[in-house]
Amino acid sequence: MYLSSIDRPAAEEPDGTRRRGLAVVGGNVFALGSVSLVTDISAEMVSAILPVYLVFGLSMSPVAYGVIDGIYTGATALLRLVGGYVADRIRKPKAVAGVGYAMSALAKLGLLLAGRSVGAIGVVIAFDRAGKGLRTAPRDALISLSAPPHALGRAFGVHRAMDSFGAFLGPLVAIAVLAAAGQAFDAVLVTSSCIAALGVLILVLFVRDRVDDRPPAARIARPDVTSLLRNAPVRRLLLAACLLGFAVIGDGFVYLLLQRREAIELGWFPLLAVGTSLAYLLLAIPLGALADRVGRAPILLGGYVALIAVYLLLFGPLGGWPLLVAVPVLYGLFYAATDGVLMAMAGRVVPEDLRTTGIALIQTGQALAYLASSVLFGLAWQLWGPVAASRLAAGVTVLAVVATALLLFTRSTTSDTEVTA
Repeated sequence: MYLSSIDRPAAEEPDGTRRRGLAVVGGNVFALGSVSLVTDISAEMVSAILPVYLVFGLSMSPVAYGVIDGIYTGATALLRLVGGYVADRIRKPKAVAGVGYAMSALAKLGLLLAGRSVGAIGVVIAFDRAGKGLRTAPRDALISLSAPPHALGRAFGVHRAMDSFGAFLGPLVAIAVLAAAGQAFDAVLVTSSCIAALGVLILVLFVRDRVDDRPPAARIARPDVTSLLRNAPVRRLLLAACLLGFAVIGDGFVYLLLQRREAIELGWFPLLAVGTSLAYLLLAIPLGALADRVGRAPILLGGYVALIAVYLLLFGPLGGWPLLVAVPVLYGLFYAATDGVLMAMAGRVVPEDLRTTGIALIQTGQALAYLASSVLFGLAWQLWGPVAASRLAAGVTVLAVVATALLLFTRSTTSDTEVTA
């Protein structure tokens, strides 16, 4: 089977050598990782308890939760394209990312004003995700431009490991704040907003826009977005991202199904996210480095095989503590093998002048597919029950993996030339 130009092993550096270890990643990647670490502490403080608050506190139906969960990840997906385009147009990805991080910090305070109104909560969550939509593509473009092509998997692995360390700490901080504040949800929101503001400060002080040494004549006056869709490897990767995005039902549903299966006390609910984040933290760098060596597509697809196992285990023969350990570990493996690896693949095929826009395009396609998946899974749960819905999700994921493999492992044509930075 021929490995397509999307995922050919990266070439060595011009002098024929390859620097090894984390030194090749560069200080800018670590600075961006620090921003994500702090921001994810803030975000996960809220998201770890949000499913319980919405479903048990506000008595939302699975369909209503699916809509809110879809908004949380996908409804503002088009703003990823806006952020990507603007960052490429003004060549200031750091500034665009900074606006996005600041919006998310303000949204935590907005939840204080939303009260128990589902509509107001949806608006605030949309504003928060708008911030995420604006910042994600510029941030990932900065990572891809701050590391050599042969180390992109490692660079994204380092960033995602730091990001997941923040996700690991976030629920623990939320539990501590709730305990200290007498279970007051408002205290979590205020603390979360202050931590998010610290992330913005780190971005301003320590992250730098990539220095561009090309002569002015080599720079584009305006990003030609349509050229991305004429690029065959980019088109294939975009389609693969959409297929795979449709296979993901979202963390909240996975944890809610696990909570119902094992009757977990609500006070311990945030620890499910902690287990996933710990597995992600431990596996992100090793899997990123492995993807650089053996190819990124096999690692990506392997991650979705782990996701299939998660869906099947939710209502399989395994139960008790083995299940409570297996699901977060496999779920963390899924994230470690897919999130940064997909962006590393994008960094290999999207031209540098359109790097942020191209990454945003792929992320947008995936997020919109996730929005549809989340709503449809909530509907399937309400119509047919959680067991049938989970098995249906597993079947859809199998089909998505097979279709993606056909896309990524195909014989290249003359038009499929790889676009490198």
